[in-house]
Amino acid sequence: MIPTYIFWNHHEEEQGLFVWDGNKDLRKFVSLCGKHGLGVILRIGPFAHGEARNGGIPDWLFGRPFDLRSNDQEYLSYVKRFYQEIGKQIQGFLFQDGGPIIGTQIENEYEHAGAPWEMTNGTGNEWVPAGRDGDEHIIKLKELACQSGIQTPIYTSTGWGGAAAPVEEVLPLWGGYAFWPWIFYGDVKEHPATPEYIFRDYHNDHQKNEGFDPAYGPESVPFACCEMGGGMTVFYKYRFKLPYESVDAMAEMKVAGGCNFVGYYVFHGGSNPKGKKSPFLNENATPKISYDYQAPIGEFGQIRESYKRLKRQHYFYKTVEESFCKTKTVLPYNVIEIDPYDIETLRFAVRAHRDSGYVFINNYQDHVETKDQKDFAITVNLENEEIRFPKSGGMSLSKDECCILPFNMDLKGLNLKYSTAQFLTSMEHEGETYFFFFTPKGMNVEYYFDRNDIQEVQVENGNIISEDYTLIEVGNEDMSVIDIKLKSGRTLHICTLTNEQSLNFWKFSYRGREQVFITNAALLIDEEKIRLESEGLEDIEIKSFPGLMDSISIAGEEIRGRNHGLFMEYKKTISNCHTGIEVKMVNQNKAVIHFQPEAFDDVKELLLQIDYAGDIGYAFIDGELIHDNFCNNDLWEIGLQQHKQDLLAKGMYIYISPLKEGSFVKSDSPMAARAEVINKQIAEIKSINATAIREFEIEV
Repeated sequence: MIPTYIFWNHHEEEQGLFVWDGNKDLRKFVSLCGKHGLGVILRIGPFAHGEARNGGIPDWLFGRPFDLRSNDQEYLSYVKRFYQEIGKQIQGFLFQDGGPIIGTQIENEYEHAGAPWEMTNGTGNEWVPAGRDGDEHIIKLKELACQSGIQTPIYTSTGWGGAAAPVEEVLPLWGGYAFWPWIFYGDVKEHPATPEYIFRDYHNDHQKNEGFDPAYGPESVPFACCEMGGGMTVFYKYRFKLPYESVDAMAEMKVAGGCNFVGYYVFHGGSNPKGKKSPFLNENATPKISYDYQAPIGEFGQIRESYKRLKRQHYFYKTVEESFCKTKTVLPYNVIEIDPYDIETLRFAVRAHRDSGYVFINNYQDHVETKDQKDFAITVNLENEEIRFPKSGGMSLSKDECCILPFNMDLKGLNLKYSTAQFLTSMEHEGETYFFFFTPKGMNVEYYFDRNDIQEVQVENGNIISEDYTLIEVGNEDMSVIDIKLKSGRTLHICTLTNEQSLNFWKFSYRGREQVFITNAALLIDEEKIRLESEGLEDIEIKSFPGLMDSISIAGEEIRGRNHGLFMEYKKTISNCHTGIEVKMVNQNKAVIHFQPEAFDDVKELLLQIDYAGDIGYAFIDGELIHDNFCNNDLWEIGLQQHKQDLLAKGMYIYISPLKEGSFVKSDSPMAARAEVINKQIAEIKSINATAIREFEIEV
């Protein structure tokens, strides 16, 4: 399911002239979502925020004599016209018509957040107001949306910060961020550790939760999220490199607290379009074009570690969704009292239904140097028994990691009392069931089974600890497989992956059967085709279960497989050398790049990677800005494919503006003259390289 903003000033930058083509083609976007089986939630504003210019409000509304974001009739007349245009674009794609649009978000952070009026920035510094008319305004906007043909089964509105969200009309949505760059536009000098990584119960009428203070009883409405921090954009006054471990830890915290409706902001980074009347459509605190957001999928389709970490949780939630949604949050008595700076106390929670469920453990905390949690145990007290993780001794979890461990989990007729491995997913093959788990980083894995139903056990890369086959330890260095034959005649297989293997795990349907890959490439499945996407790899490695064939073809080359335990392995060597790019340094912070046609040969995307020190990176083609980057000591990446023809004809110019120390504006001239004086500045291009993203199709 994909929520998507519809920024008013992107589509009606000039009053009365609506633009719905090119990369603003809403109808085509929704159609593509439907083609690929993805539901859509439209975030129709009229105020959107999203670090867009004026929060998405068109500039021409500044010159109108009425209050914005209010029930003023003249303001609402413009909103209705905008909504009617949206209604025309989505006609035939609503859920009631068999289309993918299942939900509508009304407004955004109403009566909680405004945005700078960019035309006044640097002078009057006025703001688009946060709103004034409370629930009545949300109700009125929903009415206008319905009248305009935007009729969906679900209507939502953001609930945090005291925002208006009348529960009789909309589902309040929540979220959480661990990185708050906006606080540095006041008097804050240092980012605090946030309370986001302390376990909470969001369905408890009697518990106060920091940042969650709804106007309704928490037990009366589902706790649903639309903005769990999938990343965060760099603001000019706060430069940081996002720890990818923060993303899946955030998801775990919200789900452990009762969330069954998981939503991220942002999941796929993007680029701000340029305006026709205003050169740029960004908020002034953020880059003019880049809105990469350090997201799980980057601005140019880069697959990041946070994507792989989230994918593990998503497979789990999808596999157990029916039983999992019945579980409720149970917290240790003192967990809400934990200070975010406390790295000694073990953080854990439980979601359980009757006598089964999952233990959530978190060892990540933002803005604090954490440490490995070692030699700890957790006891779950149930109505008829007590389960200790582990049965004897202790377990460990590496710094910045989180995990979800099952207890009394039904494995198709076999009760798993507990495991110190995290469950991924399961599949059927030739009448037998395969369960995939993985080793949380730092953990020693063991499985403890009810013995009554077991007839025989065999273990590859592990040991049976007890004679009655109930306790099994597996190795951490490589994959392990446990084969269990039940007295009922059913055979089960439990495959435990290493932590690294789990990050490269993919499950999909291919030609009517379930398939698993472990591959260092990204996987794309489309209309019964298997495609691999490689970014800077010298070898593509695939472990396939079930095995595809003794040999397969990748990009026309025959690749023979070899058996490796449960999996069939394939390996393709690819050329990673790149030619056709010439970099000429003008000085230490300026470079000109020329491109030859071969630079783009057999390339899906060409990523320019710039390592630099300074303030802001600017990329130009013939004097026109095509990309920018606020330096945060990470590589600056630019996708070049969309500019191919201009780059071949005109080349590119890279400029790094200096980070200045002791600068001031000299203004003591008797004439109308001012000049900047700089005592020290830092601006240096350290390296410029290109990495090709290539796509290969597998033929079986």
